[in-house]
Amino acid sequence: MERVFSIGFVRQSDRREKTRTRRGYKTGYQIFHEFAVTQGEKSLKALKKIQSFFGIGKIYLNKRYDNHTEHLYRFVVRKREDLLSVIIPVFKENTLRTAKHYDFEKFARCLNLMKRDKHLTQNGLVQIA
Repeated sequence: MERVFSIGFVRQSDRREKTRTRRGYKTGYQIFHEFAVTQGEKSLKALKKIQSFFGIGKIYLNKRYDNHTEHLYRFVVRKREDLLSVIIPVFKENTLRTAKHYDFEKFARCLNLMKRDKHLTQNGLVQIA
């Protein structure tokens, strides 16, 4: 099942390259956040309307080569400022009435912790996890 509100962790520790050591994150992890809506090619117009409504984000093509008959498209917002200033306020004002409501609440809490730079500490990272 497609996640609409996602928070993930990407390991980003120091890496040794040929001529230097590339510094990673202090905590060893980068936090990945996104709001995404996925639809089949037949519903591309709906995604464009969603993008127009929010006034942010991008639509990406996910070509399918399996036994499905249409490609998928994803409307995605990853920019933290856009998530905090546009996406979260819209869903706070228009409460979801599905199980996604709980995903949204966790997502909003995590982004608010990140807004206060809590993700830059081990304790904050644990709170977000």
